[in-house]
Amino acid sequence: MKIDSENERGSVQRRWGVPLAVATGVVAMSVTAVTVLSGTGDATPHLAGPAGNPTRAASSPSPKAAQTRESSAPDTYTVTSGRTTPIDAGTAARILASCLGSDASRFHSVVAVRTPVATKDWDGVVVAVDSAGQYVQCQSKGDKGSSQDHPPTFINNRLWGTGRTIGYFDSFGPTPGQKQGLVLGAGHYTSGIAKITVSYDDNPKQYPAVMAGGAFVYAAAVSADHPKPHSAGPNAYVHAYNVSGKEIYNQKTDPQFADQP
Repeated sequence: MKIDSENERGSVQRRWGVPLAVATGVVAMSVTAVTVLSGTGDATPHLAGPAGNPTRAASSPSPKAAQTRESSAPDTYTVTSGRTTPIDAGTAARILASCLGSDASRFHSVVAVRTPVATKDWDGVVVAVDSAGQYVQCQSKGDKGSSQDHPPTFINNRLWGTGRTIGYFDSFGPTPGQKQGLVLGAGHYTSGIAKITVSYDDNPKQYPAVMAGGAFVYAAAVSADHPKPHSAGPNAYVHAYNVSGKEIYNQKTDPQFADQP
């Protein structure tokens, strides 16, 4: 994945939790952040996280203290919607065709949804798989698609959680400094998992991910009371449950994504 100079303002662990050796080996790959909901400005690059890493909810500093405390006091984010809607098969096929070109014929869509809110560049995501079990993730705007990965199948086996139960594809967060934004992420899962949910920051509420064909997608519209110029947005944590309802994976406690000293 690409590590942009923008990322030097924050911890690499915040957005991907990826081991340094892995990051170094894929430095040419591109991962880009979501644009603001207002549609103003361009997308701001970030090192995207599998589902984000922990932030601490805190009240915003007073105007007088802002200059000295802004770098240490994180934003408080609110999830305003986690609802996605299906994309029909014909539109999903057109998204894949514009995203993958001649390779699109090898893939069939397994998850195709519109996000709770649209940004300047994206309003949905399609995850598809081929006969060899290789996944691609294409973001959409209308019936057009694009991939942040080169090649698009670069997402396969890029980053597994401990125990290889959950594998992460691309995920994105809102543009820093904006009051509203979109959190979007995807991945795949192994057999034995019946349900996947996502929680944000320290809020225990869990939102269901969309699951099909061994892949999952989650998306949430979020807002910040007092957004900061370099905030990476809320952090999302993937939870996985077996058929009996027992939680068998929790990204928040996964040492693979623990902050490093």
